[in-house]
Amino acid sequence: MFRQIGLSLVMLLILGSVSVTADDRSEIAALLDEFLAGASVNDVAMHERFWADDLVYTSSSGARYGKQTILDGMSEAPASDEAPAVYTSDQVNIRILGRDIAVVTFRLVSTSEDGTVDYYLNSGVFERADSEWRASTWQATHAAQ
Repeated sequence: MFRQIGLSLVMLLILGSVSVTADDRSEIAALLDEFLAGASVNDVAMHERFWADDLVYTSSSGARYGKQTILDGMSEAPASDEAPAVYTSDQVNIRILGRDIAVVTFRLVSTSEDGTVDYYLNSGVFERADSEWRASTWQATHAAQ
């Protein structure tokens, strides 16, 4: 009888863990989609929400900076010859590591107003704090042609 109770308890813990992981993946995927839509229109509030305060961001050009630099850059007017881009993702892979850490890899698709498409390979580490996932480390690399 104790063996059955123990086995049942283990199964409940495993099933509960799978459910939490699936919910976390869904939550992070939705956050990524919402962020990319916001980034497409320079939504400052979305950047505030998405990035952790202690973010380490490595850009595709090799520059490294934090959240405040990203926010400060959003107040600068874009170059007049720059067409606004729409950002989406594909090839998204979300791995939950423990309860409060996730690693996300995906291909960022940047579509300019003139139809030009650029691809970037992005990786991010998300940490859960105060029940919210936030990106604390980010790497963007221009994809090979």
